[in-house]
Amino acid sequence: MAENIDIGVYQRRRARLAAAMQEGVAIVPTAPERARNRDAHYPYRFDSYFYYLTGFREPAAALVIVAGAEPKSILFCRDKDPERENWDGFRHGPEAARGAFGFDEAHSISQLDALMPELIADRDALYCHLGADPGWDARVTDWINQVRGRARSGVTAPWIVRDVHALLDEMRLIKGPEELAVMRRAAAITAGAHRRAMRATGPGRAEYEIEAELLHEFRRHGAQAPAYTPIVACGERACVLHYVQNDGVLMDGELLLIDAGCELDGYATDLTRTFPVSGRFSGPQREIYELVLAAQAAAIAAVKPGAPWDAPHHAAVNVLAQGLIDLRLLSGGLAEVVETEAYKKFYMHRTGHWLGLDVHDAGDYKSRGAWRALAPGMVLTVEPGCYIRPGEGVPAHLAGIGVRIEDDVLVTESGAEVLTRDAPKAPADIEAWMGVRDG
Repeated sequence: MAENIDIGVYQRRRARLAAAMQEGVAIVPTAPERARNRDAHYPYRFDSYFYYLTGFREPAAALVIVAGAEPKSILFCRDKDPERENWDGFRHGPEAARGAFGFDEAHSISQLDALMPELIADRDALYCHLGADPGWDARVTDWINQVRGRARSGVTAPWIVRDVHALLDEMRLIKGPEELAVMRRAAAITAGAHRRAMRATGPGRAEYEIEAELLHEFRRHGAQAPAYTPIVACGERACVLHYVQNDGVLMDGELLLIDAGCELDGYATDLTRTFPVSGRFSGPQREIYELVLAAQAAAIAAVKPGAPWDAPHHAAVNVLAQGLIDLRLLSGGLAEVVETEAYKKFYMHRTGHWLGLDVHDAGDYKSRGAWRALAPGMVLTVEPGCYIRPGEGVPAHLAGIGVRIEDDVLVTESGAEVLTRDAPKAPADIEAWMGVRDG
């Protein structure tokens, strides 16, 4: 279990879900193990919804929550098996897991198909998540049909099927203090990795060498994995939003864009810095960089309780659009450039997303057609960028410059807290950290 989160937190989350359901049964499985090839598997990573409710990291498990007058939570997991533990490592087994993780009951995962029809019989509602895994969907359908087959015995099957993720998304959107403690630690690790990468950067090195510096720093400080495939993109490759080959060579006079974050105890970070390979910005590079930095500052200033979700995006767009006009990359007035979305030639993505157990975390961005209002405890990224691909009308001195600056931001009672603030961001701070000073 995550050492920084008390098991009582997971018990209270399960109780909240049962209360929100009011009646019925919910089932939340963890992620399956996936074969990479032959006898090798991809590194295992639990399902975020399951983990949010249990803190249990083993594969082949499912959680059942029975709501109503006497709510209870039931874990299905692998049996204790000393022989398999010789090969694969420790497993709790149902009885030990029940006590360690605070469940009311625990059973072998091999009993799931036999017991689920009994658990959902005579229950009006079944809460599950359908559409992601055809095999799982078929199992759920089979349980319901088994109960329907007993109709002449007076047994009724659930007549309401609801998406359990919809309830959990609302719960996951607001982070508790125990989650924020983990996220702050993860942010500190990620910021340190970016500082290390800046110091390791120099002409002639390969992008994958810098990626290795990041991964080393993540693991050295206890992070279990990168939260996503790192982007280490030099020069014009920084204009490819999801470039992950990381096999190019760092060239003197170019910028290096690094988008990388660690995952610690399930929680993701997402941080981007762009800096000069040589340690000093050229005039045109600094001009574009400072434009993006100003756009990010405006966006972060717009993060506050009660503000609509899209307020940071609009703040960033207005700054970027005006800057692109001033640079003569776009023509017309600010209102026209924004309304026609002409700026999307150079800035084509949104300014952020939710962050938490998933790097693109759970939670709707709109409610009943209106942008959701920001509230304390929400965590989002703020990541404007400017990507100037060579082409018609693009001055040679700006062509191939790609800049993105991204931080992880917590909505507080009074405004915003930048969790990843320890990664150098101001041009002078970057140059100083990389060992280059004026004069």
